[in-house]
Amino acid sequence: METDMVGRRIDFGQYRKIVVLTGAGISVASGIRPFRGPGGLWNDETIVKYSEFRTFLTEPLETWKFWWSARASCIAAAPNAAHLVLARFEGGLGGGREFSLITQNIDGLHARAGSSNIVEYHGSILKTRCSNPGCDLPPFLDDRVSGEETPRCPRCGSRLRPDIVMFGEEIPAENARAAESAIRGCDLFVAVGTSGTVYPASGFVSWAAHEGARTVYVNLESILDREPASSFGEEYLGRAEEILPALLGM
Repeated sequence: METDMVGRRIDFGQYRKIVVLTGAGISVASGIRPFRGPGGLWNDETIVKYSEFRTFLTEPLETWKFWWSARASCIAAAPNAAHLVLARFEGGLGGGREFSLITQNIDGLHARAGSSNIVEYHGSILKTRCSNPGCDLPPFLDDRVSGEETPRCPRCGSRLRPDIVMFGEEIPAENARAAESAIRGCDLFVAVGTSGTVYPASGFVSWAAHEGARTVYVNLESILDREPASSFGEEYLGRAEEILPALLGM
């Protein structure tokens, strides 16, 4: 597995279908806390509690207040160099080449950076949707960051909710289909700011490798010594906002 970043960049011109998977690590430079490790979100019991769908059912207003606060933090954050270079790269592609960005993040920073072909796998905290699965209200961008009552759907009257996947919920079928379509037939797969070892990310890289894609890992921690062996073919260690511009030559 290659690890030397010195003097290296990927010649993206030889690839026809490129997939980039991003995780929490890409947004750390924007002031968004990672999920795991020191200072990670999952070390906070309050965050874990309000990330449970059952908490929304039993404490809808408190859940909304918590996520309104999280939304305010994401709105206040700005895309960093890693987000921006991916958007510039996508915008510069031509000749029938395909680029898909699958993100596990809910912060909306990729869209704000200018990326367009995005699969927000776990949804977006910047959007709201109806909690009634039978309602036809589409998810919508929502700038509310505070409130003293749970908002109601204008179409059916059910409670509105953040358009994110909470613990205890399935990935929306359309998100899963979009990710599968992106990975099918890809010839380059790059994971940034994610360990790539937790499902579904682990399944993504395994599938990409099975498709014959070049698989690249960009993160702070090495995966060389992990068991079982990773499906990544090479790794580059460092901050996403520094490594990605170098790899992309931008």
